[in-house]
Parts: sequence; C-alpha cells; structure tokens
Amino acid sequence: MRKIRLFIACSLDGFIASENGEIDWLFTGGDYGYKKFYDSVDTALMGRKTYELGIKLGEKYTKKRNIIFTRRKNLKKVGNAEFVRDIIPFTRKLKREKGKDIWLVGGGGIVSILLNNDLIDEMQIFVHPFVLGKGIPLFPKVKKDVKLKLTKIFAFRDGLVRLGYIVLK
Repeated sequence: MRKIRLFIACSLDGFIASENGEIDWLFTGGDYGYKKFYDSVDTALMGRKTYELGIKLGEKYTKKRNIIFTRRKNLKKVGNAEFVRDIIPFTRKLKREKGKDIWLVGGGGIVSILLNNDLIDEMQIFVHPFVLGKGIPLFPKVKKDVKLKLTKIFAFRDGLVRLGYIVLK
C-alpha cells in the first residue's frame, strides 16, 4: 500500500502561513532534501487555498498527479489538477492504487482531516527559526491524540530543523 507523507514547513510556533496566507518568511536558499523527496512521490494532495497559492507563485502543476480537495465549483484548472470533494473515500482508494508514495502538501485543514482518519503515514516537518505569533496553524482541527515515532532530526546551518516522524497507528 502507498504511503501518504506530509512534507511541510512551519514556524517554530506551529504556523504554516501568516494570518493573510503569506509565506515570505520561509527559507528558500537551499534544497533541504526537497528534490529527493519530490522524486519519491508521483501524486500530490492539497487543499484549495494551497493550490491557489501555488498558482500565484507560478506553479504549473504538470509534473505530478495533483489532487485538490475542494467543495467549490468552477475553479481554474491548471496542469494536471483534479478536483475532489469526498476526501476520505477518495484517499483510501488512492492509497490502494499502484504507484509511488503520495505527498500531502497541505494545508492545515486537510492535514487535520487525514490525521483524524488515520491516513497519514509519515511526516517531515521543517521548522523555521521564526515565531509568527499568529497565523494559519499546521494542525488546526486534530480531534485526537496522534502518537509519533521520531525517525530523523537534522539541523541545517541556517537554523532550519527537519523533523522526521512515523505516525503510529
């Protein structure tokens, strides 16, 4: 069965973006293992706001299968975007399909829904040495305890820290 792997960045206080959705505080000066991770997946899962932010930043959504979870109709389709409403049944079916692992891009609402339904297998969280004080949380609606096993810690010279976890079920 394919794994769903969260690969995401947050501030030290657990926010993935500022209140208005800005991510200009994220470090962009290095690869931080992104290329290796990106090559290990063939599908990306994300919410509508994350999808729209990607478009704003110039993402073409052409290199992977891109699943966008949304209840909205009439969204602009870019590249290989597929719009899905039924998050849980679709994700369970997707995990059973053949292929590489699946990248859970974000945002926090989708992360919470998938965690609440035991659908995330691994997490790589990149903690930026920055305190926002308020913003969009990484885990806004998790309704249960989620046990994790730490598998990796790596501190980059610029202060960014990568934390790797397996989700225990």
